[in-house]
Amino acid sequence: MITRTLRAAWYLFAYQILGVALCAAVLIAMAGAAALAVTIAGFPLMIAAAAVIRGCASVERARLRQILPGRVETGYRVADRPGLVANAAVRWKDPATWREIGYLAGLFVPLAILGAVVFTVWLTIAAGVTTPIWYWAPVQHYAHGVTEHGIQLGYFPNGAHGHGAAGWYIDSLPKALLTAVVCAVLLIPASMLLVTTARAHATVARALLRAPQDPLAPARRTLERPGPLPPLLSQNDM
Repeated sequence: MITRTLRAAWYLFAYQILGVALCAAVLIAMAGAAALAVTIAGFPLMIAAAAVIRGCASVERARLRQILPGRVETGYRVADRPGLVANAAVRWKDPATWREIGYLAGLFVPLAILGAVVFTVWLTIAAGVTTPIWYWAPVQHYAHGVTEHGIQLGYFPNGAHGHGAAGWYIDSLPKALLTAVVCAVLLIPASMLLVTTARAHATVARALLRAPQDPLAPARRTLERPGPLPPLLSQNDM
C-alpha cells in the first residue's frame, strides 16, 4: 500500500512539472507547423512537429508503467509512398496524432488541476502526521509586536489567544500529538483517493495514447479458429 501510494504521489507530482513542458512543446510544434503549412517549406516542419508530438506521447507512455503495468501499443499509420507530402499527410491524418494532442494539450488543464488538488490534500495530511516534530519551529507575527511559535490553522488576527481567534492553533505538544493522531486516521482515505486519482489519470492517458481497440476482434478470432466438427467428405473421397 505504501509503495503504491508513493508511486501515485510521484506520478501526480511529476505531471505538474512534466505536463507543462510537454503541453508547451506540443503547442509550439503545432503553431510552427500551422504557420508554414501553406508553403512547401512547411512539409518538413509538419513532419518534425508530428515527431515532437509522438516523442512527448512516448514520455507519457513510459510514465504509465508506474501505475498501470504493460506496454502500450501505438499503431501509427505508415505512408504507402515516399515523399515529404505523403509523409506529412499520413502523420497529420492519423487519428493517433490527434488523440495524442487531445491528451497532451486538450486535457492538460483539468488533469493538472485534479492532480494538484488531490496531491496537495494528501501532502498536507501526511505533513500533519509529523506535527509533533516541528510544531514549535514556525514563527507567527501579529499586530502590536506579538510574536508566537506554532502552527496556525484558521484565523488568528491577534495571536493564538487574542480577540477574534477562530480555528486550531498548535502551540503545545499535546495539541501536536492530537493533530498527528487525527491526520494519521485521515491519511488512510487520503492515500486511497490519491491512488484512485492516479489510476484514473493513467487510464485516461492509456486510452488516448494506445492504438484503438477493435470491438469485433474477439468475434473475428473465434470465426478464424477451426470448429469442433470434422470437414465434410467430398464425393471423390467416398
